[in-house]
Amino acid sequence: MARDACNYLLNVISGRLGLDHDRVLGGRYAFPVMARYLVLRGGKLKDARERDRLLYWYVHSFLWGRFAGSTETVLNQDLKVLEPVDDALDRLIEQLRLSRGSLAIRPEDFAGWSLGARFYPMLYLLTRVCGARDWGSGVPLSANLLGKLNAMQVHHIFPKALLYEHGYQKAEVNAIANLCFLTQGANLAISDSRPEVYLEEMERRFPGALASQWVPLDRELWRPENYKDFLAERRRLLAAAANRFVEELLNGSPAAPAAVSYPTTLAAAPAPVMAEDSEIRALLEWVQANKLPKPELDFEICGPTGEVLTVVDLAWPAGVQEGYSQPVALVLQEDKEQNRILNQAGYRYFTSVKDLRAYLEKLAGISGEEEGLGD
Repeated sequence: MARDACNYLLNVISGRLGLDHDRVLGGRYAFPVMARYLVLRGGKLKDARERDRLLYWYVHSFLWGRFAGSTETVLNQDLKVLEPVDDALDRLIEQLRLSRGSLAIRPEDFAGWSLGARFYPMLYLLTRVCGARDWGSGVPLSANLLGKLNAMQVHHIFPKALLYEHGYQKAEVNAIANLCFLTQGANLAISDSRPEVYLEEMERRFPGALASQWVPLDRELWRPENYKDFLAERRRLLAAAANRFVEELLNGSPAAPAAVSYPTTLAAAPAPVMAEDSEIRALLEWVQANKLPKPELDFEICGPTGEVLTVVDLAWPAGVQEGYSQPVALVLQEDKEQNRILNQAGYRYFTSVKDLRAYLEKLAGISGEEEGLGD
């Protein structure tokens, strides 16, 4: 029964929220609570109103890290308020509101960076349910676009190389507010074009496509020297869109997006990737081929109270040889503050895939020459 409930919930989350692959499926520990509620309801939700209010609770649970601290304690608190099942959603939402203080989404909540940040799934969710349009074709992005160049990729609106050239740091370069989703074809066509050039062209070719992805239309903000102002304005636009959507989940509205048609399993929809992730993908394939433990991607390193201190590209938080070696992380384009955090947390970290591979070879007694791992 629990498995059936989880399958049902995955389909609901994929269909209504567009969260259709593992990387954006936040709040794993919310599933025991939702599954228990579903069982108490006889295995299914009675209508769209009940579905959306449960999803309202789910979205806020992962946005605010409901289960990031004392997971067992919080789980028990949430499970306890489910009975009697009548009005259980009201009690769940109220409990979350009391623990958080306010459930309003603020622009600064989108200030995180990398694909491991808590608000990355919200960016993906908004893209899926709010009719965000591709900049190469002008058509709405969906999981059902056909053709090998239509797979969704993560796109840096301001190219990384351009921002590093202007002195911006990694957290600024990979800020969530600098990310959007495009088809692979559009991503390749834009490449490293300057934003003040290609955004102007996109707006001319497909009017409204930029606004559909919450890109500020003030041309001055498209210049590298005004990048921080661009981020601030896009965060404001994203927060406004996020608040509208979650309020529609809670209260219902004729303007609420209709349920969208997505594959019914998470595996059916490939995770959007950054174009430069190919080196990391090759490393993961090598790790699997050599039967080494799989690392955590975009791993959040948290403080004692559950607050996120930094995000690394990948990590073995318990060590590659669990219990026998120290935690290991890969940090591409690191900064001094991140180095300090990793050192304090006891991590051995590497700043290149090549150096990490050499460490893994030595640890596992693998010959790089035999495995084709030369320069």
